[in-house]
Amino acid sequence: MRIVRFTPLSGDTNQTEGEISYGVLTGEVDQFGQPAEDAVIVALAGDPLYVGLKLVEKEYAVGDVRLLAPIIPRSKVIGIGKNYAKHAAEMGGEVPAEPLMFLKPNTSVIGPNDVIRLPRQSEEVHYEGELAVVIGRICRDVPAEKAKDVIHGYTVANDVTARDLQRRDGQFTRAKGFDTFCPLGPWIETELDASNVQVQTYLNGDLVQDGNTSDLVFDIPTLVAHVSSVMTLLPGDVILTGTPDGVGPLSADDEVEIVVSGIGALTNKVAPRA
Repeated sequence: MRIVRFTPLSGDTNQTEGEISYGVLTGEVDQFGQPAEDAVIVALAGDPLYVGLKLVEKEYAVGDVRLLAPIIPRSKVIGIGKNYAKHAAEMGGEVPAEPLMFLKPNTSVIGPNDVIRLPRQSEEVHYEGELAVVIGRICRDVPAEKAKDVIHGYTVANDVTARDLQRRDGQFTRAKGFDTFCPLGPWIETELDASNVQVQTYLNGDLVQDGNTSDLVFDIPTLVAHVSSVMTLLPGDVILTGTPDGVGPLSADDEVEIVVSGIGALTNKVAPRA
């Protein structure tokens, strides 16, 4: 099931009406992660994390809405560093002995087709395509074998990083915490075998990252167990599972697209911060 968060467009003005709704996307998604032209969104009564999956008798054509980030974490986004061996190598480091965690603020989250803004403090901002895990309920100390019980679903993420600031600071908070540095979308897929999905990044149409979650150093159940052993996870919290090798710089006027098989495509343009 594909859960979307959206706002309807108003008539011929192509302006949003302002009211944020949730729905279930029906129809097919093509090999490039795009929904079919006849895809329909069936509205939900509210945020399914809190009111459950309650369908209402209202439908929207995909072309009549603006898709938003499918989740705005009320608490936190937890990133995992160097979770693909080849990416650890390209960063000049070893694979960590245990998951390397960092936090991104929820103010860094944007949705599909929103603009990634390049901060004035950095001259080297990188894309990082990733699979993201969305937590479905309050949990702590979750055994790896019970991880599926607390996962609401999966979405696509771009862990945008100011690489020069990351090197300068020696830690990740500023480098990964700028506004717009956590695109998420286009929807949450609740039914996915996340152990073997392809993660690809396209920069201006060129393939620059091509990985598979089967190559994760620490698999998703291990990540959920490790993170929840440190901090309580809340509904809507997001765990970024790590990026494959092939990270590289973003420039103004670029377009970056992350495609995760079984979910869809997340596209964002890049511009300087105003």
